[in-house]
Amino acid sequence: MTHSAHTPASAAPPDRSLGDLDDRSRRALTERMAVTALGRGSYEVVGESDDAYLVDLPAGRCTCPDHRFRDERCKHVRRVAIEITAGRVPAPDQIAVDCERCGETMFTEHTAFEPYLCPSHELSVGDMVYDRETGQRLLVVGLSDRRADEVSISAARGTVADHYSNREYDADDPVVSVVYPDSFELTQHGPAPDSLTVYSFPRPRLTVTPS
Repeated sequence: MTHSAHTPASAAPPDRSLGDLDDRSRRALTERMAVTALGRGSYEVVGESDDAYLVDLPAGRCTCPDHRFRDERCKHVRRVAIEITAGRVPAPDQIAVDCERCGETMFTEHTAFEPYLCPSHELSVGDMVYDRETGQRLLVVGLSDRRADEVSISAARGTVADHYSNREYDADDPVVSVVYPDSFELTQHGPAPDSLTVYSFPRPRLTVTPS
């Protein structure tokens, strides 16, 4: 779960004064509240009086009296939207994860593949990574959106997904091409072609930190 601090959201939205806002929007911005993401679009909002309410953001519902009895878009629903826009809590279709390289908490889609990496540390060609299964160091030489069950390899007489060491990974994992940096011969013209073998791995099998 990820939560925001028990503070006001903001002094005023950009290019507007608080006097331009309706009462619920003004209170959503200025009152001290803490918002906690519970998952699946649900959020707990604790207000200044320590009363806690549950917000179902996709449905636009809240358990507070203002919504239940007046059917209004209450300050709690509005505050959740404010916190999401400010990047302090994840949106309904997101989860909070830690970047595997720097440890920074970030929000990513539910369908995102591991390893989870923040924008500053996304995998790139030339990165050093490690095989989760063996701990061996690898060099990334290619990135692809193709699925593990779409990329053929001779070692499996089938696809990357068919290889016995990849059975624990999903067939729709994207494939990363790597080489073992200590396995090829370097010449003045670069790696000797007959010593360079490129291997295909499901992306979740690779980690940026030693296992």
